[in-house]
Amino acid sequence: MKMINSAIRLVRHSKLSTLTLLLGAFTLLAVSACSKPVEKESHSSEQAAAPQGETIALTTYKSATCGCCQLWVDHANRQGFAVDAQNVDDLNGIKDRFGIAPQFQSCHTSVSDNNFVFEGHVPAKFVRQFLQNPPVNARGLAVPAMPLGSPGMEVGDRFTPYEILLLHKDGGHSVYARIENAQQQF
Repeated sequence: MKMINSAIRLVRHSKLSTLTLLLGAFTLLAVSACSKPVEKESHSSEQAAAPQGETIALTTYKSATCGCCQLWVDHANRQGFAVDAQNVDDLNGIKDRFGIAPQFQSCHTSVSDNNFVFEGHVPAKFVRQFLQNPPVNARGLAVPAMPLGSPGMEVGDRFTPYEILLLHKDGGHSVYARIENAQQQF
């Protein structure tokens, strides 16, 4: 809170725009959520959702120090996935290897056994849905950045609506799903 108050004082004195303040506050919130130690939280709606179908293996490449990445791994495991979390030093190299363009990137990259990619905080429900019926010419799904309230990015009851993008083999993308509230993720 002290950092936010300092930012507000800085804005008042330097006459920065409100947009700059909001962007800075959001970035601070996202970074602090991602750098917090991993704590097990109970998500009643998530635990009530029974995994559907067979266990699906994923390899998730992440930073060893990223708390929100570990929270996403925990989310996927609770939803019936078998996640092999690999801590790597060069996430940019992983993203290059799997062809994740900068505008689609987030803090971790997951890959299925059949080389479909799932970038960032994609809800496990949609990973499973995609893998059960992969769209023609699709490479995977992405949730760019780190939307507040997405799996692994929970901060109280705060939620920012976001889109899950379908990544096409030709480098293009389209909207796979629009998430308007936290309940749609489970």
